[in-house]
Amino acid sequence: MTVQTSFPGRSPPRAATPRRLLAGLGGFTRRRVRFLLLLAALSFGVIRESLRPASWRRTVKAEFRRALRQAVGGSLLTVLITAALVGVGIVNQALYWLGQAGAQGLIGSVIVGVLIRGIAPVLIGLVLLGRSGMQALAEIAGMQIGGQVHALEAQGLDPFLLLILPRAAALSLACFTLTSLFIAVALSTGFVADNTLQQSSISFGAFLQQVLKSLTLVDLMLFPIKTLGIGLLVIVTAGLTAFQGRPLESVAELLPRGFMRGVLVIILLNVAVTAAS
Repeated sequence: MTVQTSFPGRSPPRAATPRRLLAGLGGFTRRRVRFLLLLAALSFGVIRESLRPASWRRTVKAEFRRALRQAVGGSLLTVLITAALVGVGIVNQALYWLGQAGAQGLIGSVIVGVLIRGIAPVLIGLVLLGRSGMQALAEIAGMQIGGQVHALEAQGLDPFLLLILPRAAALSLACFTLTSLFIAVALSTGFVADNTLQQSSISFGAFLQQVLKSLTLVDLMLFPIKTLGIGLLVIVTAGLTAFQGRPLESVAELLPRGFMRGVLVIILLNVAVTAAS
């Protein structure tokens, strides 16, 4: 007489292991795709609502002005110092080595490819992420944990319009403005550093002319898309991370997650827009 070791209707343990692996992989993928879909939906909502005059009530305008002053004023000194360092480290080196190689005609294309298309938007995005993005995440997460978000909803107020829309619009404008300033300071600092170390074989006017000639129509179209998009995604990522916080999580636990998500979003957007050009 044999003893039955499995219960009717149950699969053997070995058969359940592949299902657990697939379930874990599927759950991980679904969570990641869900965040990207929510990020895209929230970004679309910000763009749509920002074009509606009815969304810009007095409280929303006041929050927009406050967020814009905080983003530009709080990041200005950091942007200027970073731009000066990049100008000395990259623009100056490009002028020096291309001049030594007798390839002054490539100066414009090298500067445009390295500085304008690549480094400048990413660095400004990281600066805004660290200063304004993390501050917004901490504020929204504190309100979410403290119950103020539910209080706003109970009063008939939309937390999206009050907390996300003005900050996203302010950071988009700040990212475009600070990136333009960053490029101007980096070009000027690099040229001055090159003339300080040696007598440059090219004038500042000819240098700027080469840079402007290397800019294509696609570059002029994609630059505002990239900079405005990075500023938008910084706040949307921070807000989405704050709203998705679990009940027992603290603000300190959400900050590293929001920062890593912000870094990945900035890099992915920059790569995607650059590849499109």
